[in-house]
Amino acid sequence: MTVLQHRWRYHLLLALLIIVMSTFGDYVYKHHNDWTDYFSSPLVLYTMAMYMSFFCVYAINYKILCPLMLSRKRILLYLLGAVVLVFLFAGIRYFLEEIVLYSYTGIHNYGDDYRHFVYYVFDNSYYASKSLLFSTAIYLFFRFVAHKEAIHQLMIENKKAELQLLKSQLGPHFLFNTLNSFYSDLIIDQPKIASDIHRLSDLLRFVTYETQYDTIPLEKDIKFITDYIYFFEKRYEDNLAVDYTVEGDAIHHTIPTMLLIHFVENVFKHGIVNDASARAMIKITIHKDTIEIYTKNKVATSEKYVKQGIGYTSIQRRLTALYKNEYHLSRKEENSYFEASLKIPL
Repeated sequence: MTVLQHRWRYHLLLALLIIVMSTFGDYVYKHHNDWTDYFSSPLVLYTMAMYMSFFCVYAINYKILCPLMLSRKRILLYLLGAVVLVFLFAGIRYFLEEIVLYSYTGIHNYGDDYRHFVYYVFDNSYYASKSLLFSTAIYLFFRFVAHKEAIHQLMIENKKAELQLLKSQLGPHFLFNTLNSFYSDLIIDQPKIASDIHRLSDLLRFVTYETQYDTIPLEKDIKFITDYIYFFEKRYEDNLAVDYTVEGDAIHHTIPTMLLIHFVENVFKHGIVNDASARAMIKITIHKDTIEIYTKNKVATSEKYVKQGIGYTSIQRRLTALYKNEYHLSRKEENSYFEASLKIPL
């Protein structure tokens, strides 16, 4: 059971703490004779109106303003939004106290000299600021916890992947030396086969060594994907029905290791790739600051491909840990075709 699973408890605890501390402060500094004063009418009604204003602004800031602005580092827009919420706080409180409650009690909470716009907003800015500070603080706290959990989960998955990789690396040097020996024996008499062996050796070397790093040059990743698809062409004896294109310049860019291949692998693992009437598509587009990969293929099995074919949950956790909200991941299954796309910053 994690902190994030029961956020409401923390909001409730903070609300109770705010009310208790505020009430205690009023008791000390305003010299009330008895605690029961707080529960007498109309004082209790005006107190409730103030807290309703307080927690309305608290909720708007926590649920709307912070996620839209702070999470995307739009600090100036957040500050402008906070100013708007100060005015909103004053407006809500004025409506509740000076209109609704006044019609019931006939008593103004503010005197005649203090109900003009400038003073009323200025006086309420203190209470609105407290609401904004508390809600922003708890939002940042939960955001910090979420990032820590995401990074922790990513580290666990990386360790599992490393362990699995180690299990699969049975004598890699022996394997590479053997392939190099085959290459040397065949380079003169059968250069095409020798070239394929060399290409296979590069692909295995990439999986064995390059995946140990967090990021790799994009051009290496593109070459790995190209070689991966090439061997499927060999497997299907040139009957592979996959349209593979790369647009843009891959030089001078880096990308997280084994990220794009996830989408390519799913096309071959779960899709129909040898039917010319239902050609699959793999398209990589490299822009100046972003890269996109788009795949489309006919579903090969009757299983729910959206759930099982793309490993959506694990890839989304990894992307969130790496890019926060600065990525776009989508998928859909329609008319026996599955589409997936990813856009990330470079």
